[in-house]
Amino acid sequence: MRRDALRNRELLLAAARKAFAAQGLDAPLDEIARRAGVGNATLYRHFPTRPALIDAVFQDALQGTIAAGEEARGAADAWEGLARYLEAVFTVLASDRGINDLMTTPVEGVTSLDAVHVHNHQTMALLVDRAQQDGTMRPDVTVEDLLMSLATLGRSVPSLEAAGPPHAWRRQLTLFLDALRTGTRPASALPAPALTPEQLAAILLDLGPHRTT
Repeated sequence: MRRDALRNRELLLAAARKAFAAQGLDAPLDEIARRAGVGNATLYRHFPTRPALIDAVFQDALQGTIAAGEEARGAADAWEGLARYLEAVFTVLASDRGINDLMTTPVEGVTSLDAVHVHNHQTMALLVDRAQQDGTMRPDVTVEDLLMSLATLGRSVPSLEAAGPPHAWRRQLTLFLDALRTGTRPASALPAPALTPEQLAAILLDLGPHRTT
């Protein structure tokens, strides 16, 4: 690749990374080109489709999720491993709307994401099975139950971060996990203040289709 073409590609990737982080994966491509200081034709020459651009931007960004999953699999206590893994995943979901979109909704054509989803499913399946065998998780929960609920909660995390008290998502995740527990463990202390009515209204507004960020 010529030096000027390589420079344009790097500018586009940097601009797309910022736009996706702030606005999600639906960020306008012409805005990304403008931020990069190039024309739309240059963008499409390097990345013919939106999935191609997303794939190039995030191909290395989710490796930390796989690493956290590997660490969780090796935990002596399956419940604690699951809780730490989900905290690591949700920390990423809270910091980047683009990654949040990738992890909580299907995106066709982003091949680098397939391995992450497979690894995540395998990690969840292993930890759920171990926790149920240990008697620390209710036995009727399936991996699909867990993934469905986590995706739904995960979609709200950026809005919770934007409009709620600090680390508001941690409170919601703790409440969710406690609903899955069995045995004699006491309920977890909630790690963030409760939402006020005004904060809840702002969060629901941010989650709506009229969101402007």
